[in-house]
Amino acid sequence: MKRILTGVALATTAALVTATPALAAAPKDPVVAVKKQLVPGKGVKFTERITQIAGRSREIVTRSSGTLQFSKTGLAASDISGKFNFPATDQDEIPEGELGDMLKAITAPERTIRIGTTSYLSGGIWASMLPEGKTWFKAPNGPPAGITGVFGQPFNVAEVATLKTLLKGAKPVSGGYAGKIKRGDAWKASRWMRASLPVKPSAKEAKGVISWRLTVNSAGLPTRLVSTFSLGDDVSVSVDTRYTDWGSSVSIKPPAVGDTSRVFSDGSDEVPPLDTPLLGLGD
Repeated sequence: MKRILTGVALATTAALVTATPALAAAPKDPVVAVKKQLVPGKGVKFTERITQIAGRSREIVTRSSGTLQFSKTGLAASDISGKFNFPATDQDEIPEGELGDMLKAITAPERTIRIGTTSYLSGGIWASMLPEGKTWFKAPNGPPAGITGVFGQPFNVAEVATLKTLLKGAKPVSGGYAGKIKRGDAWKASRWMRASLPVKPSAKEAKGVISWRLTVNSAGLPTRLVSTFSLGDDVSVSVDTRYTDWGSSVSIKPPAVGDTSRVFSDGSDEVPPLDTPLLGLGD
């Protein structure tokens, strides 16, 4: 009997030891991990690729990269550069005249610095709209990532409240979490999405679903976020964002006052509507 009990004890111990790696492999809570990173003067870097999917066709529409700077409560500032994927070989297809000039401007690289809720826009189409001698447009409550960010990542991982909303009902998957959220609920939860798309979704649009998958590292910090949503007519968008250098020192400052204008060359002082047909430029 003693030998049997000893054998059972050894088997139980072995089972517990074997089970330990499986428990360790479970993804950690990214909310807790990100909260620890919210230190003034620290931040994270990212790269992003937006792909348009139509049937079997997959076309990269934009590429962007940037840096997020933290405050004690979330996001303090961001510096993002983006460009439409418009191959140089297609330049010959751009028509002459005003339309052609606009297309060339839109497909040029743009940069957006955002301090708090104030955006500074440069390059791209903004360069063609600014008064002579000015290189930045100052836009209170402006978009965080310019025109190229219109179909960018709907969620910002530095927004703890947004992460909490996403994780409600999410399922643990290999390396992280996955879930779905209605577009209307996402718009309410994500400040970043509201800043990128200030027009509230219609009742029909609000019912649309955004599918997402978040990959985290061993500390629970996000390393990749992929979101997919439909644009209708069998066309969808996949946004693939990769995060690196969590906790790196970051200091984002506004452009020089002398380089900045509060009005465009035509006298207007508001960012024009960022139209959805621009998405077709990646074809």
